[in-house]
Formats: sequence, C-alpha cells, structure tokens
Amino acid sequence: MTKGKIHSLESFGTVDGPGVRYVVFVQGCPMRCLYCHNPDTWPMTDGTLTDPQEIIDNYERNRPFYTSGGITVTGGEPLMQVDFLIDLFTLAKQHGIHTDIDTSGIAFKPDNTAFIQKLDKLMELTDLVMLDIKHIDPEKHKELTGQPNDGILAFASYLNDKNVDMWIRHVIVPGLTDEDEYLYKLGYFIGQFHNLKALDALPYHTMGKSKYEKLGIEYKLADTPAMPQKDLIEKKKVILQGIKDRRAELNIPHDDSVMLDSTAG
Repeated sequence: MTKGKIHSLESFGTVDGPGVRYVVFVQGCPMRCLYCHNPDTWPMTDGTLTDPQEIIDNYERNRPFYTSGGITVTGGEPLMQVDFLIDLFTLAKQHGIHTDIDTSGIAFKPDNTAFIQKLDKLMELTDLVMLDIKHIDPEKHKELTGQPNDGILAFASYLNDKNVDMWIRHVIVPGLTDEDEYLYKLGYFIGQFHNLKALDALPYHTMGKSKYEKLGIEYKLADTPAMPQKDLIEKKKVILQGIKDRRAELNIPHDDSVMLDSTAG
C-alpha cells in the first residue's frame, strides 16, 4: 500500500463534512493562498509517512462517534497524493466508511491521461468532494493564490460528469473576495451543476497569523480585518442569487434548504 505524507490527524472534526469525522491533513500544497492558515502544510518534503491501514485502525477505535460522519482528507492538497487516497478509500469502503475529500482542485490536469485514470478510480470510492474555489476571476485568482483557476473550474465540471456529490467552499476576505460582482459570478458558475449539494461561505479569520510568525513568513494580510458574521450572511445571499438565476435558466430544481444546510455556512 502507498503511504501518505501526513501533516497531522484530528479525531473529532466537526467542520470537515457531514457529521463527526476523522480528519487526515496531508502534507504538501502548490497553492500559496494569502489567507492560508496552514502554511506549515506547504512543503512537499515534510510530513510523516503513514500507512492507510493505520488510519483505518485509528478510525475504528472511535467508530461509535462517527455514526453520521466518516473520514475527510484535507491538507495541504489531497489530490497531490492520489495513490495514497485510492488505497485509503479502498480500505474505507471495505469498512463501510463515508469518504470525503476537501480540495482546492489545483492538481486536476485534464490532459494528463495517467492522472485522470487514477482520479476516475478514486472518484468511484469517494462519497463527497468539498471543492474550495478561491476566486472565480482568473487574474484575481492568480494574485490570491499564485496559481491559475482554469483547472479548478474544469474539476468542478468533471465532478458533475462523474455524479460525485460536491460542496462548494468559498472564503470571503474583506477587500479580496467580497466583491458582489464576483460572488454572483461564482454562484452563476456553480449553479449549472446537478451534483451541487451545499455552499459553505466561510468567513476570513486571523487565527493563522501566529503560524506565519513562527515560520518566519510574512503575513501579507496582517492589516485585513476578520469578516463579521452579519456581512458574511449578506455576501452568501449574493452567491445564492447567482445559483438561483443559473438554475432557473437551465430548469434545474433549486432548494434553498439544501443549499443552506452545510457545516460552516
């Protein structure tokens, strides 16, 4: 079995998918999001090599707590370690465990045949993908993350084609990702997908600043205030309006109760 490069493990995650979950934080990410609160997960060279069976064994020790949950792999960027995910989720399905990937989608390369073949296999083992779309505008996405977003948006379409349940996550940062124009465009884009099950509009917070100080990395958003909850609610409404309008155009049924029923929205 392929061992994974693991940053850390959390036994009782409550904001990482449905129910209480065992959360696996993988090591390594090519994104450099300005608001990332886990910069210690960036280097691909770090991490503890961990066998998939060890993770399943840890899960089984506390299984009664996970009756409505399962395993979530987050990061870092999980799709940088597809072979490990396939082996882990193969075991998980053998144990009847709900599987969830929390990803930015940056590793998706539609022209890489070998990668797509592995990804197809992984999706057969995956119950839910939580896709974090950082910004809908290509240039602003590059400014925010250091990476393009074309592959990420293509990944959303891929998930829809594969009929894998998808939750969209979007961090709303004052002055960076809170413009109504782009929030509406995000909603309009994701509104086309039949597999869209929830929207997590996440408020920017400043809890990661201390990590940057410890790592000796400049925190470029040091003067950016946290997003107030009341503002977050209004911004989420803009995204939802984009979803509603797109679904109305395409005659896709829309259910507000489903779209608002997410762990962090």
